[in-house]
Order: sequence, then C-alpha cells, then structure tokens
Amino acid sequence: MNVGVAHSEVNPNTRVMNSRGMWLTYALGVGLLHIVLLSIPFFSVPVAWTLTNIIHNLGMYVFLHAVKGTPFETPDQGKARLLTHWEQLDYGVQFTSSRKFFTISPIILYRWTQYLYLFFNVVLRIEPSAPCMQGKCSSTEPQPQPQELYLIYVIITIMKTVK
Repeated sequence: MNVGVAHSEVNPNTRVMNSRGMWLTYALGVGLLHIVLLSIPFFSVPVAWTLTNIIHNLGMYVFLHAVKGTPFETPDQGKARLLTHWEQLDYGVQFTSSRKFFTISPIILYRWTQYLYLFFNVVLRIEPSAPCMQGKCSSTEPQPQPQELYLIYVIITIMKTVK
C-alpha cells in the first residue's frame, strides 16, 4: 500500500495518456506551437505547418520512443526502466484508444502540410508505434527487422507514383 501517494497505479506512465483532458491538452499544445510559429514574420503558413509537423514528430519520437524508463519510482522490480513510454502505454495492450489517437495525430498534421518530404518524417514517427515493433526498443541486442525492407519498398513505390 502506498500511503501518501496520489495515484493508485503501479506505473502511472501506463494511464497518463488516458487521463481526463489529456487529448485536449495535447491538441491545444500543438495548436499553440503552430500559432507561435505563425507569429514569426518571415514564415508563410505552409512553412509554419511544416515546422509544426517536424517539431511535433521529433518531440513525440523522443518522448514516446527514445526515452526509456519512468520518472516515478515504481514497485515493478525495474521492468519499466527497460521500456519506452510507448511500450508502457496502456500496459502494452495494442489498439487502445490512446494508441490510436497518438498514431492518427501525426497523419492529421501531415494532411495539413504541403511538402512531400514530410512523408518520411511521418513514417519515422509511426513505424516505431507498429505492433510488430513492440519490445524491439527494449532489447540490448540488435534484432533483425525485415519490415525495414518492406518500408523502403513502400516509400520507393510512393515516390514513383508521385512523379
């Protein structure tokens, strides 16, 4: 029993994205970032959207897929310190509402941008979120990843159809 602790979760990272108002706060944060970029005089609207998308995707990649562990002291015998935030989200259950939201959000931002090279940025943000990547970032040994070849094939195919 955790006396004096504000949460009842073993690992608060698992439910933080489902907390009340989190999605609204997330959307308002992205909107605020875009407004700040629009306030810079020499940025046009497409450039501001592009920078919004790039900054968002880099930030979310670092926050969700690069940083391992938890800022909380958890009684899970150190299991959480080997997992990224994405792997801890909803206790690792795939296709939950919060995972769907954070998978769709960069796609929606991409639709508002007007530059093709952002496709690669979105792919780099969504690819680590795929169910086949679950647990790959936690391993200390490099793992073979055949989906990278398929991803390259998809990118080349899309680039051929765009021309």
